[in-house]
Amino acid sequence: MSSSTATVNSAAKGQESPSSLDGAPDAKLEQLPPPAAPVHTFPDGGGEAWLTVLGAFFALTASFGMLSSFGVFQTYYVFYFNKTPSEVSWIGSLQFFVFFIVGPLVGRVFDAYGPLRLMAGGTLTLTFAMMMTSLCTEYWQAILAQGILVGLGSAMLFFPSLSSIASHFLKRRGLASGLGVTGSSVGGVIFPIALQRLIGEIGFGMSVRVSGFICLALGIAATACVRSRLPRRRPGKWLDVSAFKEPKYAILTIGATIMSFGLFVPYYYIEPFALSQGVSPDLAFYSVAVMNAGSFFGRLLAAPLMDAVGKYNVLIPATGLAGVLCLALWLPTTVATAPHAVLALVMVFAAAFGCLNGAFMACMAPSIAAISPITSIGVRIGMLYAILAFPMLVCNPIAGAFLSDGGSPATYRHLIIWSGVTQIVGAFIVVGTRVLINPKAAAKV
Repeated sequence: MSSSTATVNSAAKGQESPSSLDGAPDAKLEQLPPPAAPVHTFPDGGGEAWLTVLGAFFALTASFGMLSSFGVFQTYYVFYFNKTPSEVSWIGSLQFFVFFIVGPLVGRVFDAYGPLRLMAGGTLTLTFAMMMTSLCTEYWQAILAQGILVGLGSAMLFFPSLSSIASHFLKRRGLASGLGVTGSSVGGVIFPIALQRLIGEIGFGMSVRVSGFICLALGIAATACVRSRLPRRRPGKWLDVSAFKEPKYAILTIGATIMSFGLFVPYYYIEPFALSQGVSPDLAFYSVAVMNAGSFFGRLLAAPLMDAVGKYNVLIPATGLAGVLCLALWLPTTVATAPHAVLALVMVFAAAFGCLNGAFMACMAPSIAAISPITSIGVRIGMLYAILAFPMLVCNPIAGAFLSDGGSPATYRHLIIWSGVTQIVGAFIVVGTRVLINPKAAAKV
């Protein structure tokens, strides 16, 4: 009796006992290590994984492609609504604000239920928003239809598709995410050119409705393709507050916030700038398409680069160089006098800046995922983008406020300096996250 009790007690304490009811086999069992925590594995390929990448491409073509095409609407609305560039830019800024601010909600729903419901709802919302935008005759109507609904529908397509890619890939996550986000550049090339051509032939309303039907088709295809490997679970917290206690995540958030004050300024103001310098309207509008075409190659090139040298080793130089490019190439354009010289400089700047900006966009989500647990990727990406909503809301109106006299070369210089400096400062801050991950200069981070 005493021997049996001693055996039970020693087993309960996890200590080795010389006696056992069944002898040696139980003694061996007592010495086995505790079961390891479950490890998430990534296929890094396969039919479902690459189909998800294709679906993300379609989703971003419709969502972010439309968002990044606002430069065409900006030029049209200034004359149609008889508003200043700063007033009109509130519509585009509100799109991005709504797009980013709903990030935590979308991320939470994604973590709990997966991408299907979100993307189906996003497809319907974005299509409805485009149809309502086509009917707008007043400034406040465009604020509601395009500023709010387009941003909401785009977010419901964008975040689930990129988060789903992260659940399929680890070693090749950079490549997969980069291929997916090239869709936004394709949309940013197609939509401006299509709208510019169609507005002159069939009018603004019908042109926007055609764009809406394109978004509908792309959204349906994206919803059918995108799948997540994460199992469904009960909704977690709205926010992962513990992330901000991690210096890597906190520093990345601060740097990205400062970057965001200048990141999209060229997309909104490159066409009005070209027009103010005497470039023909038939040629000036191509500056937005060229910038988005450059963004396509930037995202495409960033994908293998991230896997080869590291996500932060691409993110930081790309953003810093984009700021330098504003100061070194766009700023000197303000002193050019011949329209053909302005056009050449604008197109070179648009292509180069778009390439670097595209690399930033390709790197952002994988960089967040790289410092996040797999079960929190969706909510952490959403959290950071929600914070970016606030600089996105005010960045373009702030830039437009520099154009107090309607857009002279002198006031455009202030706008350009603002855009360039904020990107450079933000890039330097993100270096802190990179150093915390690995301080070695040659390390793959």
